[in-house]
Amino acid sequence: MTKIIKTISEWKQLKKSNAFKEKKIGFVPTMGALHSGHISLIETCINENDISVVSIFVNPTQFNDLKDLERYPRTFENDLHLLEKFKVDFLFYPGAKEIYPDNFKYRVVEDELSKILCGAFRPGHFEGVLTVVLKLLNIIQPDRAYFGEKDYQQYKLIDGMCKAFFLDIEIIPCPTIHEEDGLAMSSRNVLLTKEERKLAANFPRLLASEKSAEEIKSELEKLGFKVDYIAGLEGRRFGAVHIGKVRLIDNVEL
Repeated sequence: MTKIIKTISEWKQLKKSNAFKEKKIGFVPTMGALHSGHISLIETCINENDISVVSIFVNPTQFNDLKDLERYPRTFENDLHLLEKFKVDFLFYPGAKEIYPDNFKYRVVEDELSKILCGAFRPGHFEGVLTVVLKLLNIIQPDRAYFGEKDYQQYKLIDGMCKAFFLDIEIIPCPTIHEEDGLAMSSRNVLLTKEERKLAANFPRLLASEKSAEEIKSELEKLGFKVDYIAGLEGRRFGAVHIGKVRLIDNVEL
């Protein structure tokens, strides 16, 4: 049975118990609406650690569009069922006031990588991400934390933050999990209509092609996508597109 922890004080008290003595703690932070991509992170976490912790917190500070925050899928009962099925030890499930007692007055800012790609199109997004992740890591104090490579820019920023602030936590990237048609698993995929979902498969197909970034952008726009960017960086090609009201991201190794 997965034990639900809702407050920081409850978790701190629990960590003082003998059950945690000399045990390795693995941590997977999520915003819920769990899918196979999350499960792959969770299974790796369970296999590599003595104690597994998953958090579910839909972080309001990383949404630069309030409508996107309102639309974000919330499926707590199903999420809890999955965590229990895979025998996750603890679910950290805090409210916003627990995480932001200061109303986000203090925040983490990175001024290079966070300003390009998704950062250029979602102002303030990575400040919210880095701030909440730092808070969660400080609360849980895991030995290892797991992040999916679909959000590769996010992973690099979190890894860099941990190194910059000397956190003794191993940040472990895990491969992107794809649907059968190649679309990267995402909690937002469920918001696509049937027609949009069919169209979405063109995004990973073109992103992985040998075409140039400009050619890919042009073809996606002809198909009806709104393209934020198609760009290469550090041996990878990154892309972000909109289909209707849904924003999708992905990246591939070149």
